[in-house]
Amino acid sequence: MTHPVLEAQLDAYLDGELTADDARELEAHLVQCPDCAGFRDERIALRAAIAAHVPALQASDALRQRVRAALRVAGGTRSRRRIAAPVVWRSLALAASLAVVAVGSWRLALQRAAGGALTDQVLASHVRSLMPGHLTDVVSSDQHTVKPWFNGKLDFSPPVYDFSGRGFPLVGGRLDYLNGRPVAALVYGRRQHLINVFLWPAVQGPAGGPPAATRQGYHLLHWTTREYAYWVVSDLGISELRDFAALLARGDSAAATPAR
Repeated sequence: MTHPVLEAQLDAYLDGELTADDARELEAHLVQCPDCAGFRDERIALRAAIAAHVPALQASDALRQRVRAALRVAGGTRSRRRIAAPVVWRSLALAASLAVVAVGSWRLALQRAAGGALTDQVLASHVRSLMPGHLTDVVSSDQHTVKPWFNGKLDFSPPVYDFSGRGFPLVGGRLDYLNGRPVAALVYGRRQHLINVFLWPAVQGPAGGPPAATRQGYHLLHWTTREYAYWVVSDLGISELRDFAALLARGDSAAATPAR
């Protein structure tokens, strides 16, 4: 796959318009090519900024009148300019303060938009996994089979638990690509429902995305521990999905507790 072809296909991929085979080929290329992965991330950031629809902060009429009056005074005699200078500087300082507020609001909106874009990525990966042949790379209900399978394929060792005794059997795992990096995807079952668990090492700063969301009939839960960022997605009822998330959290807590 050449770079021009990838760039031409990237928008179609982000819109979910590629065929399953083309999407898989493109994802494999993104994992191996930092330049193209960076280009993809730039496209996602641009879409997030556009989607944010941040309203422009405009100066009030009172501030406009004060600045115009100050400029008129500044255009008079030198003595008048000396008298008007404090007024001008106060007006400019106020305008600068408003600009700082505007920039802060813009950055906050971009962070929220980026979180929304990540939510969309997670949901798209979940839906794509439900297509034939996309759910698992390793099929096993044994956590001691699934966990070693990731060795050498990721730069971290994801925790893997089997909750068969609690009604959430492990189905298997696969590699996925989210948030600009390869991630682990663990698959669990609950009656006729499938649950995707996406996780990758936690980093400093906002983890991105809301703690809970519902999109297109799917529920998404998100949280971050000291070690990992977690996303859980399924069409399972939200109450049962929260029960499953609690099992994951308890598993992590128990694993983090040193043996005595």
